[in-house]
Amino acid sequence: MTRHNLTPEMLLDAYANGLFPMAEDRSDPRLYWVDPDMRGVIPIDDFHIPRRLRRTVRQDPFAITVDRDFRAVIEACAQAGPGRRSTWINEEIVHVYTELHRMGSAHSIECRRDGQLVGGLYGVSLKGAFFGESMFSRATDASKVALVHLVARLKAGGYRLLDAQFVTDHLMQFGIREIPRTAYHRLLGQALGRDGDFYSLAEGVTGAAVVQSITHTS
Repeated sequence: MTRHNLTPEMLLDAYANGLFPMAEDRSDPRLYWVDPDMRGVIPIDDFHIPRRLRRTVRQDPFAITVDRDFRAVIEACAQAGPGRRSTWINEEIVHVYTELHRMGSAHSIECRRDGQLVGGLYGVSLKGAFFGESMFSRATDASKVALVHLVARLKAGGYRLLDAQFVTDHLMQFGIREIPRTAYHRLLGQALGRDGDFYSLAEGVTGAAVVQSITHTS
């Protein structure tokens, strides 16, 4: 697939059918569709925040913003970093997800310190499902704090599915579950039958309120 052949509409249709695109390498212009046999799902209602991270989130070490600089977040996620010499985010993906963001269906959570972007994540919102794509961190715990804020936002907005695609060691601490494709498609169908509101949570909510909103019923 050559650059810019993928449209936002095609992308949303793929997500609705359990597919997502990846590239072999940052410099590879080709994309392929993925529908894993086993899928990583982060439970929104039973999201686990490790004790040390709870303290960190409550201390508000970063200024958290929403959809303020989507392009900068996805570009940061596409860059190589410690422990990863390359990424699966090529220019085609950067382009189409940025277009999807302009349409209101892709979102970013940003962590800033002294005005500088030091961490964050981005993903796709479709009805009651959120598909987490990638995260990055240039400061200790920045991506983890962004994830906690994301889950609080999804919980407040009535989302039923947080798709993390694959289980990783990094996500194990949050209670991620690996489920078969058939079970995932069933959960996806249920989530697509609901409406999620990504902006139901005020942007300036404190870390203490975020932790309380996630843990008081779990």
